[in-house]
This record gives sequence, C-alpha cells and structure tokens, in this order.
Amino acid sequence: MAVEHPMQSNTIVDVLEKVLDKGVVIAGDIRVGIADVELITIKIRLIVASVDKAKEIGMDWWENDPYLSSQANQNTYDALEEENKKLRERLDALENKEGTDRLNMSEEK
Repeated sequence: MAVEHPMQSNTIVDVLEKVLDKGVVIAGDIRVGIADVELITIKIRLIVASVDKAKEIGMDWWENDPYLSSQANQNTYDALEEENKKLRERLDALENKEGTDRLNMSEEK
C-alpha cells in the first residue's frame, strides 16, 4: 500500500513573487524602561512589496528623493533656478525704488 503525498512545490522564487505581488507589512514596537519608567520607544514599520505595488498604494518617495533620482535632482534645480530668478527681480525692483527715492529726496532739497 503506497502513501500518496500531494505534490506542491513552493520554491523561494514562488514565495518571493507572491510576497512582492501582494506586499507584506511588519509592524512592531520596542519599549525599554526601568521600574515602570519608559526610557525609549522604537516603532518599526516595514513593508516589503514590488515597486509596482508600492506605487499602486502611493509609496513613491524614491522618485522625489534627490539622492536617488536624477529627475528629482532636475526638479530641485529648476525650482531653485526659478526662486533665484524671482529673488533677483525683487532685489532689482527694491534697488530701483531706493534709487528713485534718493533721487526724489535730492530734488526736494
């Protein structure tokens, strides 16, 4: 009499594919205290998912991080250029106004 075992093969690749496709969240807290006095609390939140799944749930921080994305670097550079241009225009306007005010004051004397 032979015993039959169901043939189910889950390789590490299959398991990893399922985990990345669905995503896994691991959450936990570590609290260190002495005599009922809490000294430190560490909250740990970890998500393991594919890039597509992370984007689907709204986690795309790496796209805006200038250390991780050249596009983010360009966006930051463009924003700084625009801010610099506006500040220069304001400075020029203030300097022109000050010069006009000085001119008017000298004409009044």
